[in-house]
Amino acid sequence: MTNLVLREDRGGAAILTLNRPDKLNALNVELFRELDAHVRAIAGQTEAVGLVVVKGAGRCFSAGHDLSDIAAGEKLPEPFFQSKVIERLADLPQPVVSAVHGHCYTGALELALAGDIVFAAEGARFADTHAKWALTPVWGLSQRLPRRVGTYRTREMMFTCRTVAGPEALSLGLADFCVPDAEFDARLDALVAQILANSWFSHRANKRLVRETDGLPLGAGLAHEIYRGEGRGPDMADRIAGFQTKAVKQG
Repeated sequence: MTNLVLREDRGGAAILTLNRPDKLNALNVELFRELDAHVRAIAGQTEAVGLVVVKGAGRCFSAGHDLSDIAAGEKLPEPFFQSKVIERLADLPQPVVSAVHGHCYTGALELALAGDIVFAAEGARFADTHAKWALTPVWGLSQRLPRRVGTYRTREMMFTCRTVAGPEALSLGLADFCVPDAEFDARLDALVAQILANSWFSHRANKRLVRETDGLPLGAGLAHEIYRGEGRGPDMADRIAGFQTKAVKQG
C-alpha cells in the first residue's frame, strides 16, 4: 500500500511529501490522517528536527481538496478534522516551509498557508476556487490569506477565482521566495541549510513569540516579549565562542 505522505529526515529537516502524484496530490481524508500522524510525531521531536518542509510529489504541490471525496461524502474521524490538522501543522514549534511548484489551489492553498515561509517556483499556480463550487473555506483561508496579502486582495482572489503565478505571488506577499523551476530543489536546499545553521532554540522561541502576540496592541506585545520570552538559549555561549575564535583566525 502506497504511503500518501512520505517523511524523509535529512540533516535536521523533516521533509513531508504529499504522495498522490497520479491524482495531482488531491487532498483526501486518508492523506490528512497520515499527515496528522507525522505532524504529531514531529511536534515532540524538537531536538532531532529543526525545520519542516511540506512539498508535493510529481507535477505539483497539490490540486486541492479531492472533489470526488466531497461528492462521495467524506467520513471524517472528527468534525473539522482537516482544519485541525492544518492548525497543528501551523502551530508546530519548528519553522515550517511550504515548498510549492505547479498547482496549489483552494484546499492546497489553505495547507500551504500553514507554512511560516512559502517558497514558490516561477511555475507555481495559486488560486482560491471555492466560489467555483459553491463552497466556503473552513481550513483557514479566510484568516491566513488576508494576513499575507491584505483583505481587499483576498476578496479579489476569492471573487474572481483567478490563478496567480509564482512571480505575482511574490509581489503580493503570498510567497516569500520565487525561483526558477530548474533551480527549485537546489535553492530550497540552500534555504533549509541557512535556517538550520541558526539556533533551533531561537527559532522555536521566536515563532512562539510572534504567534502568541499576533493581534495584540503594541504595549501588550512588548510586555509579552519582555516577560514571557525565553531569553538566552543553551547554545548561546558555544555560538559566541565559535564566532570569536573564527574572527581571531581570520584576523
